[in-house]
Amino acid sequence: MVDEGARRHGWGSTRWYETSPTDSGREAAQAARADGADVILIAGGDGTVRAVADVVRGTGIPVALLPFGTGNLLARNLGAPRNDLTASVAAAFSGSSRAVDVGVAELRDETGSAHTHAFVVMAGMGLDADMAKTTSALAKKHLGWLAYVSPIATSICKNRRFLLRFRVDHGPVMTARAHTVIVGNCGTLTGNMLLLPAARVDDGKLDVVMMRPAGRLGWTRIGSRLTLQGWARRSRLSRTLLSYAGDLRALAYTQGSVFEAAFDEPREIQLDGDGFGAVTRVKISVLPGALLIRST
Repeated sequence: MVDEGARRHGWGSTRWYETSPTDSGREAAQAARADGADVILIAGGDGTVRAVADVVRGTGIPVALLPFGTGNLLARNLGAPRNDLTASVAAAFSGSSRAVDVGVAELRDETGSAHTHAFVVMAGMGLDADMAKTTSALAKKHLGWLAYVSPIATSICKNRRFLLRFRVDHGPVMTARAHTVIVGNCGTLTGNMLLLPAARVDDGKLDVVMMRPAGRLGWTRIGSRLTLQGWARRSRLSRTLLSYAGDLRALAYTQGSVFEAAFDEPREIQLDGDGFGAVTRVKISVLPGALLIRST
């Protein structure tokens, strides 16, 4: 279908680069970049997109999304086709390029070792990082989002908070205790739940939310609020209900270009659904418009 789409829209021959169990796309992207690719079609989920974006950000080489992952959150937030391969291929060869922001996470572990990675959807510590660590690729492949039920339930039942010292845009250092911290470039989750209402993929900013639920009832309130926020984008009644709901103390939001945090003990971190181990310090910044994505 890809070769046919290229011919139909007057493109030259295509080249194929395989990923592997040990490489989610970085080496394939490096090979495609070295070969002078005009556009890179990414067949996979958010983790594969993240690996490719880490290589091609800032190069001017556009990418196109062929969503085959578990969540496909970037495609969901962009309004790109998610269940129509023909439309996705057509966008790759006949669409226009849209510039979106890329997050860059500088991670430091307890040994002092530092490494840097890009992401396009969300970075997280807490619930989502636990999900990334304990959910196998095989389970995600066969069960989809059902594979996350067990780690979500375990994390909610334990409801353990951690201490962090953080600052936004080089402002004053603040201290907080949270169960989960998310730094996002996109706001919508599966099921149309809206985690970060102010997030835009091309606004040059990062959105941060700290989840601080008081027990299981607190998690119920968070789930209800995220669902209502998702509905509010489509329903006038939901927007009215949300306007009367007031702020939820269990959700603390902020926004900026740089987010820095240090933890009282090593915390697991995930980037776009991939686990990157335990860290003691993070510095997350944004590169405005660093990735070009083909869209209709």
